[in-house]
Amino acid sequence: MTTSLPDTAETDRIDQVLDQLAEGETAWAACGLARRRELLEQVHAATAAHARAWVEAAAGYKQLPSGSPLFGEEWISGPYAVLTATTALADSVRALEQGRSPVDDYTLAAGPEGRVAVRVLPHTRWDRLLLNGFSAEVWMPPGTTAAEVRDRAGLGLRTPTATAGIGVVLGAGNITSIPVLDVLYELYAHNRVVALKLNPITDPLLDVFRAVLDPFIRIGAVRVLTGGADVGGYLVRHTKVAHVHMTGSAATHDAIVFGTGPEGEQRRRSGTPLLDKPVSSELGGVSPVIVVPGDWSEADLRFQAEHVATQRLHNGGYNCIAGQVVLLSRDWPQKDRFLAHLRHVLAQAPARPAYYPGSDTRVTQALATHPTAERLAGGRVLLPGLRPSEADPALTTEYFAPVLGVLELPGGPREFLDAAVETANTELLGTLGVNVLAHPATIAALGRTFDEAVARLRYGTIAVNAWTGLGYLTPTATWGAFPGHTLQDVQSGIGVVHNAVLLDSPERTVVRGPFRPAPRSVLHGEFALTPRPPWFVTNRTAATTGERLTAFASRPRWSALPGIFASALRG
Repeated sequence: MTTSLPDTAETDRIDQVLDQLAEGETAWAACGLARRRELLEQVHAATAAHARAWVEAAAGYKQLPSGSPLFGEEWISGPYAVLTATTALADSVRALEQGRSPVDDYTLAAGPEGRVAVRVLPHTRWDRLLLNGFSAEVWMPPGTTAAEVRDRAGLGLRTPTATAGIGVVLGAGNITSIPVLDVLYELYAHNRVVALKLNPITDPLLDVFRAVLDPFIRIGAVRVLTGGADVGGYLVRHTKVAHVHMTGSAATHDAIVFGTGPEGEQRRRSGTPLLDKPVSSELGGVSPVIVVPGDWSEADLRFQAEHVATQRLHNGGYNCIAGQVVLLSRDWPQKDRFLAHLRHVLAQAPARPAYYPGSDTRVTQALATHPTAERLAGGRVLLPGLRPSEADPALTTEYFAPVLGVLELPGGPREFLDAAVETANTELLGTLGVNVLAHPATIAALGRTFDEAVARLRYGTIAVNAWTGLGYLTPTATWGAFPGHTLQDVQSGIGVVHNAVLLDSPERTVVRGPFRPAPRSVLHGEFALTPRPPWFVTNRTAATTGERLTAFASRPRWSALPGIFASALRG
């Protein structure tokens, strides 16, 4: 990296922090499984106690209007995600305490092409009630046996005294649960103590993060730092740091690993990194939304337009997993009607400021490079008429802004799906997540063709009639790029996080959901009881539902369910 060094006082502070963590590693190694489970339970309690402060701080720097339903995003993708993760991870630790494998309570089934599929959602009775109709499986690599899955689950917790040094986590600046979840994974999956360096955007959450992580801070296993790129650069290069994990963009990754400018690019091409330690990462990309043609009702067209708009506009578009390119069949008779609904939802979704640095510049670039670009209300941009194999920047640049492209391919359901899978795999940057929307009758008609198409998608999370964001929110699912990327061609990153079952070397997560919300789902034979999900940008009661879900995740109980269901139905 070519960033300047911090001043002497700052480097002395960082050195002191790393010295403290080196001592804390001894304390962490002495923590047996029971103690590690207790620490998770303490983090869970601290998260519940500071949940409101967490949401208010995040909404403050994101400049959300008072009373906006968008507060629901902060409840669900902030404290709620940490509460469910600590619960699931504590269950895995408890299984190991009892001499069992963390997967013993999960169903293992035969997946495609010799894979083992671990069914991670629904898992509890609460899952079956609150996410009725949704499911998720973690697929292991072909050839891995069920016995190997059971024997290897647990990762670093199988040998808790064999700690692995100090890890640096470079925290994300968008979704507020990411820094805490990444710290938990370093501690429990990799058995490393952690220096968490916050993205400056999230500095207003410093006190909340320290309060939530206080059980680990008190034993010396975690420290939380702030500062700019100079602090991050000094940290990751420090001789006492054994590993670096980051969330961000591929460009930031390459700057950290190889340096900047022509010299950095030359080092990347030659495979000679400046950073002399392992790096794992989650880096986003250009996420596709594959809309398989079928015979949709007007209600279906409206709902799925809301679904696609949510995939782009959640958190203002500042998501590593935000849908960026919609793949449509140009021969679908309902294509124009669907696009009309999509334009309407994009324009009418709740307004919000562009809080993430560089957003306006990226929107301007998208407009300048696409003559057919359409400016919509609220600063949203639609890019119709994209074409594959033409080096279109919309296919190779993660905009990280409210910009959505549309790429049309020929054919009916079968031909289109084949072409869409090939395009997604070969023409779009990254492999973090892909969304597939298809009418149940079309899926049934395609049969094995549809299942084979899903299996051919080379993405870390695949969502069928759901958003891959649900994969992020499912703590027992895995989150990360499709395996196989390298430092030189990092794409969407290396490694996984979340993975509360602590599976060894998982391949991907496949999420499925209902094509229609309740009650239409029941009327059409899907038997899914979930109404419009609270993460939809069109959900009018998302803030109330998100707050109630968070309170429930802190202490699950039957008495809380009527209030959650009532709010969800009003949404």
